[in-house]
Amino acid sequence: MTKVGFIGLGIMGGPMAANLVKAGFEVTGYNRSRAGVDRLVAAGGRGANSVGQAVRDADAVITMLPDSPDVRAVVLGEDGVLAHAREGALLIDCSTIRPDVSREVGQAAAAKGIQALDAPVSGGEQGAIEGNLSIMVGGAAEAFETAREMFDVVGATIVHVGGPGAGQTVKAANQLIVAGTIELVAESLVFLEAHGVDTGAAIEVLAGGLAGNRILDRKAPAMVRREFTPGFRVELHHKDLGIVLQAAREAGVVIPLGAAVAQLMAALEAQGHGALDHGALLKLVEQLSGRGQE
Repeated sequence: MTKVGFIGLGIMGGPMAANLVKAGFEVTGYNRSRAGVDRLVAAGGRGANSVGQAVRDADAVITMLPDSPDVRAVVLGEDGVLAHAREGALLIDCSTIRPDVSREVGQAAAAKGIQALDAPVSGGEQGAIEGNLSIMVGGAAEAFETAREMFDVVGATIVHVGGPGAGQTVKAANQLIVAGTIELVAESLVFLEAHGVDTGAAIEVLAGGLAGNRILDRKAPAMVRREFTPGFRVELHHKDLGIVLQAAREAGVVIPLGAAVAQLMAALEAQGHGALDHGALLKLVEQLSGRGQE
């Protein structure tokens, strides 16, 4: 599969599409705002003025969109992907959406003779730029093998986790773990600062022990500096935790710590910080501790 139509060229989709171009794929991209398309063209890809133009001749269509309604509209809409993609094409949705919507999309694609994979990713903007994302893939094993060459370009850990919707279920678990870890790192940093400890030295030693994790490695230094330029926005993680809570309720699973973190993320969003990086949970911990900084 050499011709790729890429829909959604934002923080994650843009670098992923550019990496596919570098690897020799013929990528035609579409984005709601023109800036994402222009960046892809500058990287050697092709720009499209509509979803139909991007996907019409594609062997594979990759979507990277914000939420379930966006995927429904772009894929299932009257002028969407399925209305224009050719029979036999492969649809790979890398968005993070509800598992039931992924299954709905897969069924609609199959009715059009198109195989579909739900393949959400983890690793943030830097992982997308470096091409070392973790990709959890749901769908048919045959379709997974067909897509493997593309996955190898944008990801480092690529696992077929089950049938339709399984990728989104694993991604929900990922978002639960990430949110909980960021919250604990935020609480730890405020705790350390309150005691006058050198946070740089503390992060170094904590990262080398059992408390070590990628949030400490990738997020903590910027959190200490109060730099919250988004690698992953609060508003998106708030949305993802809503997916987690709904899926947990449907399965009859109790997630008390996850529910608490979801409420904290919701509070941060409600305070107008939705466009900040999710490391801004630190701001909320400071506020609750009476130690907020302007």
